[in-house]
Amino acid sequence: MNTADSQQLNRLYDLIHGDEDTRACKDIPESACHDQPRNFFAYLTANSLGKIADELASAKLILPWLLGMLGAPAIFAGFLVPIREACVLLPQLMVAALVRNLPVRKGVWLLGAALSALALFGMAITAFYASGAMAGWAIIIALLVFSLARGLCSVSAKDVLGKTISKGKRGVLMGYSASFAGVITLGIGAIIEMLGENKGGNSQLLLASLLALGAVLWVVAYFSFNRIIEQPGATEGGKNALAAAIESFSLLKTDAPFRQYVIARTLFLSTALVPPFYVLVAQSYSEGALSGLGMLIIAGGLASSLSAPIWGKMSDKSSRKVMITAAGLSGLLGILLFAMVEEQSSWLTHPITHAGFFMAITLFHSGIRLGRKVYLVDLSNGENRAMYVALSNTLIGIFMLLAGGVGLLADIWSVQSVILLLSVIAIIGALWTWRLPEVSLTKN
Repeated sequence: MNTADSQQLNRLYDLIHGDEDTRACKDIPESACHDQPRNFFAYLTANSLGKIADELASAKLILPWLLGMLGAPAIFAGFLVPIREACVLLPQLMVAALVRNLPVRKGVWLLGAALSALALFGMAITAFYASGAMAGWAIIIALLVFSLARGLCSVSAKDVLGKTISKGKRGVLMGYSASFAGVITLGIGAIIEMLGENKGGNSQLLLASLLALGAVLWVVAYFSFNRIIEQPGATEGGKNALAAAIESFSLLKTDAPFRQYVIARTLFLSTALVPPFYVLVAQSYSEGALSGLGMLIIAGGLASSLSAPIWGKMSDKSSRKVMITAAGLSGLLGILLFAMVEEQSSWLTHPITHAGFFMAITLFHSGIRLGRKVYLVDLSNGENRAMYVALSNTLIGIFMLLAGGVGLLADIWSVQSVILLLSVIAIIGALWTWRLPEVSLTKN
């Protein structure tokens, strides 16, 4: 970077932060201070592009729509979310300690980005050339690679951020990243909505192009992240989270409130598993057009934007009640959709109806997700929090992979029957959560 470019970058950095101590280094090495503006924008660019690429290969939306369009059996759709979630978690549990032993960790992120790009290119090729069960297997294998790669990015990103960007600047960075990615994703949804009006047409080519675009974004993110200047850091203190989880397994027997929480969180997996089946229902009514997919992307983006202000304050008052409310509404929503499909309601011929359902289920799942995170923090303390998180994440990852087989029931029964089953489980989860002790109102 030449001097003129560096000066422009510094001025933009000062403009964004706009405070007197914008160059202050509160908790990063003095040697990293000079590079903070450069690192800020490199991280911002890479993180934003990664978020957009993730939306272009969403396991809850894009991939189930693609599988439905390619005629893959529904069991493959059932495994999309479990693989995406659980296989992102595994590297964090198993290799976090190894990453901690590396003085410079951005290489781990770069490896994850490169593998992510390759995986999405593989999905794009599959979308264009494959169909049926072969397409299902190819997408699942590519998603497995993609999820493991995203796990590598996740386990290293926070360390790199903590070493290169000072405290007080990180929230701004993440906020800009989320906002930028959200706006671009909504724009992509609007473009798909406009391009997808023609029934049939080039729907397959358009979806393949979306996935290829996601791969290109990961390539650009790779080069952007590689511009970060990371100083060598401490390598001591690494601990294998998976080993910690195994060591703390006895908590399930001795800690009743934690055990009840794990059971509730397991039941709430139903709300994480159900969105792809909502998408399959929407896709079945699309008659080959992608306009409905564009609406779903917009609806999902709006729901994600609304979820934090809606559920955040409620969780501070009672995260338990947030989980009960969101899970109960999720269950009732699924029962309503089941009834409408069974009655062949004319409302389902309108894409806006499916967008409304998808927006609602995304909103309710976000409430459960936020509520259970806040509940676990309030339930635990400094001594047992790490054990709680490691053990619950390990168990949920295992249960989620096992639950992926629910898609087989969609092939045996129907997609709407799986939605009904998962919705009933969500209601059971809401009823079970009444048993949990109230912690948010009693903790200081």
